[in-house]
Amino acid sequence: MILSDYDLEHAIEEGRIVIRPFSKEIIRENGLDMRLDREIGRHNPDLDADFVLDPYKPGDVNIEYVVEKDLDKLVIKSREQVLLSTIEYIEVPDNMVGFVELRSTWARHGLIMPPTIIDAGFKGTVTLEVLNSSSNAIMLKPDTRFAHVIFATTLNRVKNAYAGAYLGQKGVKVPKVIK
Repeated sequence: MILSDYDLEHAIEEGRIVIRPFSKEIIRENGLDMRLDREIGRHNPDLDADFVLDPYKPGDVNIEYVVEKDLDKLVIKSREQVLLSTIEYIEVPDNMVGFVELRSTWARHGLIMPPTIIDAGFKGTVTLEVLNSSSNAIMLKPDTRFAHVIFATTLNRVKNAYAGAYLGQKGVKVPKVIK
């Protein structure tokens, strides 16, 4: 079952879904809008086209991104893929999941974001993987509603709530090393 604005409002009031900071205007008809934080993760400019990333090697993964913080604007160059973060820290109960999508206005400007799943039991901010497919740079402002999360309840509580590498993350979280 997908949660409506009524369901979401009550789940937040009752503390079943935790969102900090919370603002009522992020509640939409059938989901929550998430706003952009003030940081961006860019691919390391010191790595040239000959660099081959080995996602199984910590040394490679640790130098893949450079995270810029406390920005007044987030500029995504043409054809650039970046990592962004939500302002909102969220806690999802063990009987709910979230489906994160890009708000359609941003897609109409040429931004692409693969779907992201917020697993049952997740706690943290949400890192967003965004690609600018347009021929021009696009400027984003922090605090802008950017992503939309649709929440659904599971038939039963999950046996194993999320306990992965991104649990408790705050801000842009670079990829983990694949094992």
